[in-house]
Amino acid sequence: MAIRIIADSASDISQDKAKEWGITVLPLTVRFGDEEYLSGVNLSNHEFYEKLIETDEIPKTSQITPYTYEQAFEEATENGNEVICFTLSSKVSGCFQSATIAASDYEDQVSVVDTTQFCISYYILVEYAVLLRDQGLSREEIVSQVLEKSQKVKVLAVFDTLEYLKLGGRLSGAAALAGNILSIKPVVTIEDGEVKVIGKARGSKNGNNMLIQITKDLGGVDFSMPLCFGYSGLSDEMLQKYISDGAALYEGKTDKLNIVSVGPTIGTYTGPGAIAVAFFHP
Repeated sequence: MAIRIIADSASDISQDKAKEWGITVLPLTVRFGDEEYLSGVNLSNHEFYEKLIETDEIPKTSQITPYTYEQAFEEATENGNEVICFTLSSKVSGCFQSATIAASDYEDQVSVVDTTQFCISYYILVEYAVLLRDQGLSREEIVSQVLEKSQKVKVLAVFDTLEYLKLGGRLSGAAALAGNILSIKPVVTIEDGEVKVIGKARGSKNGNNMLIQITKDLGGVDFSMPLCFGYSGLSDEMLQKYISDGAALYEGKTDKLNIVSVGPTIGTYTGPGAIAVAFFHP
């Protein structure tokens, strides 16, 4: 009997990484007008941003259906295997509800966990679960420890433009115009399962400095736990600048800096040029 881990593409865990970790990542649906894609399957992040930049219409993402989860659970529980299914925050998607409905027929084999996160903070929670699975912990022990450690997860991000928040109906046109003229970079986090603006910086340099200071205020990074950096768009140039600016936080304290491309779930609203870091703090 084995522990099978299932997540969704809002975690920004690529299909290649999923194979490496031995987990399943179910894709959310992305629609550009009449065109429909499966995130990370027949639409790469690079292709998504190319389309996003070219279109005047904000794409739509759709939650995973109970039927899709049920199929995944049926396959995963063969031979008596147990399942831990992680979902993005129930505050922003119905995936948790869909998974819970599907799990009702597998009460003794499937645990569904609302991470209250998405993007790379979701990523590091699943990575932690994989580490615990590989240590031989039980399903109940893994769920308990992930939920406990989730209270120490922090994600911090700086958006390069307010235009996509405006197009997505999350910000007024006047506010977006004023912010872009003044080169205002919103600094955001996830609190109680939702995106929250925690600061505004004028220019990328000040945005980077604000991320570094907030990290220090939290007591720094727990380098014994997973750490992840993310970027949106076609290049990680802005992220590399942040890593360089924050070298004192990371240099000599970890063997590698894990960098991932942020997918459609959050990239729809950030647009290109956003950067983020997710970590566990002490």
